[in-house]
Amino acid sequence: MNNTLVKGLQVLEALAGSERPLGVSELASMLEMGKSNVHRLLQALVELRYVVKDESTSEYSASLKVWELGNRLSLRLAIRHAAQMRMTELLEATRETIHLSVLEGREILYVHKLDSPEPVRAYSEVGGRAPAHCVATGKAILAWQPQKLLEDMAAGGLTRYTPNTIVDGPAFLREMERVRHQGYAVNRGEWRETVWGIAAPIRDSVGTVVAALGISGPSSRFKPARIKSLAALVREAADAVSLQPQAVRRSA
Repeated sequence: MNNTLVKGLQVLEALAGSERPLGVSELASMLEMGKSNVHRLLQALVELRYVVKDESTSEYSASLKVWELGNRLSLRLAIRHAAQMRMTELLEATRETIHLSVLEGREILYVHKLDSPEPVRAYSEVGGRAPAHCVATGKAILAWQPQKLLEDMAAGGLTRYTPNTIVDGPAFLREMERVRHQGYAVNRGEWRETVWGIAAPIRDSVGTVVAALGISGPSSRFKPARIKSLAALVREAADAVSLQPQAVRRSA
């Protein structure tokens, strides 16, 4: 285990649990660390914006970034809990792998999944990541992000993973418009050539898209007629999760 990381987290926990700002000497005494070591750790945490320093007193306190981090984790846990029943229903109805994803920068993070019982299926890991522009859950969330973000992505270059990946900027923006219009996204082998997916957005209590529910499987099972029926199922499930009164509520 990284000793510096452990000590840094101990400093952060001490500040987060304190009702008042703390100085270097007090923290060093509390944590039984050398003052020079505590000072170095504090400087790193300040640079990362997890800690703020009061220049008039040379005391430190945890920043709002710590609170934001906790809120994001709380939201993910709430979404995962809310989506469990609908994900199980989708698995039973489709026999395909079901994903629950959130956006992290320009990637999606898989926060929950249920594996297909079929011997040939889509593989992924909870905690794993994928490029948002070429998977269904990523596109289902991206489509409702600010237009400036989408334009920046289109202008900055999109990485190609398969011959099917959308890398042309105008084509990507048209794809985002299509997703918004139809209410769901389709991955046509854009990250892994033989894996397709369909996903729909999950919204919080004020209508902001905060996650996506997706169905993934081998391209051989995603024929046009089935895509339409799967899209209806995943939209219905995502809407049901969004509408749960306690499920996807933003922290006040």
